[in-house]
Amino acid sequence: MQSPVEFEIDQLTPRIVTLFDEPHYARLALKYKDQFKSNDPYPYIVLDNFLPADVAKALAQAYPDPNDSSVRWKTHANKNVVRKFVEDVSSLSMPMRLLANAVISRQCLLFLEALTGIDCLFADPYFIGGGAMATGPGEFLKIHADFNWHHKLQAHRRLNVLLYLAPDWKTEWGGQLELWSKDMTRKVQVEPIFNRAVIFEVTDDSNHGQPQPLQTPPGVYRRVFSTFYYTTRKTDAEWDEPHFTLYKPEKSPYGMSLQKDYQAKAKTDVAE
Repeated sequence: MQSPVEFEIDQLTPRIVTLFDEPHYARLALKYKDQFKSNDPYPYIVLDNFLPADVAKALAQAYPDPNDSSVRWKTHANKNVVRKFVEDVSSLSMPMRLLANAVISRQCLLFLEALTGIDCLFADPYFIGGGAMATGPGEFLKIHADFNWHHKLQAHRRLNVLLYLAPDWKTEWGGQLELWSKDMTRKVQVEPIFNRAVIFEVTDDSNHGQPQPLQTPPGVYRRVFSTFYYTTRKTDAEWDEPHFTLYKPEKSPYGMSLQKDYQAKAKTDVAE
């Protein structure tokens, strides 16, 4: 006989697997695409209640415990960062593995392309430098610009997606994500509240971090599932030498039809 937890996972499995099939995400992308591009200090968007409430709750319950030795935790601990993270999603619980599959899926890529205007995106299935992250009391991540080249994929990093999964987050604990301007004179602070997604473009000037040591009680962690996305070009305007014939994405009717078909989903059901 199944336990209540196993039953709940079975019920939620198809919903997590097909998460980005929902027309809701197509509508969300079209609604916020202009704001994403125009936001300061660089292109980003904050999307609250990103997942259906019951799915977010199940993922929070299934999030890995930093003290669980059966999970393949890695640790960063130096003057610039102190935190734990899991790149190898095979050691995560089934709901978290389903989430990992969803965020690298075709439908999620189409959602992100529609939202950001960045064409030909693909996800890092290795979750190098990302995956399930946990930051505990006194831990931090100083302001930095991310690595921009994936040696395994041989591709340029273009986009970060952060999904916060720590329920009942309190402002006094800190942990705000800071997005800084190129000249380091302006910043935006984003609280890591539960079921909030932050999506931002990655360049050499996308300075960000969580520089203030956390003030959480013992055993309470700032939890964020991070996924990074790449293209074979550094920017949409750049075509690197050497090359032969250059076939631009917009000259591929089939390739462009994928995005058109996806955006058409925004017109289904009741528009938001």
